[in-house]
Amino acid sequence: SPGRYKAMTALMLLGPGTPMLFQGQEFGASAPFLYFADHKPELARLVRRCRAEFLRQFPALAAPEMQKQLPDPADPATFEHSKLDLSERERHAETYALHRDLLALRREEAVFASQRPGGLDGAVLAEEAFVLRYFDGGQDDRLLLVNLGRELSIDPAPEPLLAPPVDAHWEVRWSSEDPRYGGFGTAPVEGDEGWRLPAESAIVMRPARDTQADG
Repeated sequence: SPGRYKAMTALMLLGPGTPMLFQGQEFGASAPFLYFADHKPELARLVRRCRAEFLRQFPALAAPEMQKQLPDPADPATFEHSKLDLSERERHAETYALHRDLLALRREEAVFASQRPGGLDGAVLAEEAFVLRYFDGGQDDRLLLVNLGRELSIDPAPEPLLAPPVDAHWEVRWSSEDPRYGGFGTAPVEGDEGWRLPAESAIVMRPARDTQADG
């Protein structure tokens, strides 16, 4: 579903390790990435034959009718079909904005960028929901809440990773439900009645100092 796609994209781009995107993935490119090669005729025939033989190991491509459908690596049309249509950045603006904003968040927020050992912990909140907490070593942690199921209410919320830093409460820093990504907006996640996680969503929370603490 679109909601799960956005939530899993957030997990991939903010998770530990270096995320890898396939060409055009950041804007939902419709072009396939086919196998193509530019060889002289004799070698091109061998490449075409050996490519087909290699793909027979996959049951879905082993049938004769599927073998006939395999694109010819030496056909210029195979290469042309694989070229990206960069105008899709505008037509798929919501997907493009999603990836761009998440990469900016990973780059600009030190707690995501550092990827330091021991700086991450996680816990399961429900059958289809979990939380990751990114520790900065001080009072500027982040939460990544991922809910792949229906709307979830948690009250009480005994999970220690949900506890805010001293003299602070959590506020939404980023949400996959932002209208910029085709979402419907995000209501307060934490309140007097516990936690509420929107269905099929990912949310980043940051600490905000309590008013009393400032006083």
